[in-house]
Amino acid sequence: MIKILLVDDQMILAEGIKSVLETCPDFKISGIACDGTEAVSMCEKLKPDVVLMDIRMPNMNGVVATKRIKETNADIKIIILTTFDDSDYILSAINNGASGYLLKDIGSNALIDAIKNAYAGDTILPSKIAKKITDAAMMVSSDKEIKLKKTYNMSDREVEIALMLNDGFTNRQIASAMKLSDGTARNYISSIYSKLGVESRAAAMVKIKELI
Repeated sequence: MIKILLVDDQMILAEGIKSVLETCPDFKISGIACDGTEAVSMCEKLKPDVVLMDIRMPNMNGVVATKRIKETNADIKIIILTTFDDSDYILSAINNGASGYLLKDIGSNALIDAIKNAYAGDTILPSKIAKKITDAAMMVSSDKEIKLKKTYNMSDREVEIALMLNDGFTNRQIASAMKLSDGTARNYISSIYSKLGVESRAAAMVKIKELI
């Protein structure tokens, strides 16, 4: 049984999502929080497996709430569910530990599948969202790209991935955003480490920050 906490300041929407999810016998709705502050508190008490988190809420938004929850309950999977497909929110939420990002126009069956996949450890990024992340990652000045290419002889794809590494993306998030297999993403990252002359993600980030 997957325990789910719903977080949304619009109760009518939360109740509608609750009704949909209750059709799945594998789910149990642990509760509904009306803002980020209440979500953090309820996660401490209820220890849900998955949180469906709205973004724009009073008192504490979903991005901040995601960070707070993951700091103390790292095993809880958080899916951002919202009407706002804003790149900044997407990047911030995922960098703060969210397992994925869904828009509220998702169908019932797709939502149920996404929750099961997130619970199993998958990153949930629909193609429209993944494209936004890729576009955001590529929105860097040509000066930064030129420095990485000239100084370390990186390919265009390696530059994109290096910048995503620098922004804190995990290997799995990079693979999903760039539409690569996990193995291919790891190969790119290994090549980047080699060209930077480092052996760890932390060291790579230091080198990249120094350069840009």
